[in-house]
Amino acid sequence: MSAADPQPASTAVPPSRLQLPPGPWTSLLDGLCARFPAIDRATWLDRFARGRVHDAQGRSLTADTVYRAGMEILYFREVAREPAIPFAERVLYRDTRLLVVDKPHFLPVAPAGAFVNETLLGRLQRQFGEPGLAPLHRLDRGTAGVVMFSREPATRDAYQALFRERRIFKRYEALAAPLPELRFPLLHRSRIVPGEPFFLMREVEGEANSETRIEVIARDGPLWRYGLEPVSGRKHQLRVHMASLGAAIANDGFYPLAAQVEDDFTRPLKLLARSLRFVDPLDGVERCFVSGFEL
Repeated sequence: MSAADPQPASTAVPPSRLQLPPGPWTSLLDGLCARFPAIDRATWLDRFARGRVHDAQGRSLTADTVYRAGMEILYFREVAREPAIPFAERVLYRDTRLLVVDKPHFLPVAPAGAFVNETLLGRLQRQFGEPGLAPLHRLDRGTAGVVMFSREPATRDAYQALFRERRIFKRYEALAAPLPELRFPLLHRSRIVPGEPFFLMREVEGEANSETRIEVIARDGPLWRYGLEPVSGRKHQLRVHMASLGAAIANDGFYPLAAQVEDDFTRPLKLLARSLRFVDPLDGVERCFVSGFEL
């Protein structure tokens, strides 16, 4: 099964927020064209004409609005044909502060690229009527598993600190080629930096900025099941580390880079965010959330 038929023209709800950075532009139109070079001037003019750019209070702005660094604006991301993802998320836990969800493969956590509404965040905001819902961390679009959201702005930073200060225990599972020549468990440390094309990462010489604990859970069949525990949180870290060991995660189209084609829903990336475990910073309760998906 390949990608589902795209949906009609789609506009992100709620809008995206942007704090204008310092710059030489005199008009808001010029500043936005410079900030988003992939969106042409005519598209921005059309959005202004349709009232799709607002100030922080929700008032429509015009193309010739004076550009002021530090000003916050709201704009509605739009795509002409948004792909539909035919898999459903599952709610694992919900209280007044947190919403914990099992994300399916292929569904992005937040708007990006061709996706504005067909995202985990967008689905949950619509389902629960909570435009202020915010993800506390991210998973790659291709990765399935546990994602935690904050429902309450007043307590959000306390939970974000769990990730900043590495006080949360994350465990992943992956299917990849056997590595019989290595001794497990092992700790893989390396320096990861942006690569080429722009959406890839790569390992280079230098002081390590990424660290992953790796063990073998099962050795049956042509693929082994690995347990992965990221100590750090670099982009694509687990995928880069497994590929560098000689065992790229099954169905990974980035490491190594394959020809980019539409999604094949029968071949998901075999990477799952199996669990999140932490001591709740507000009530001291130890919490553990486990994905119900299987690879």
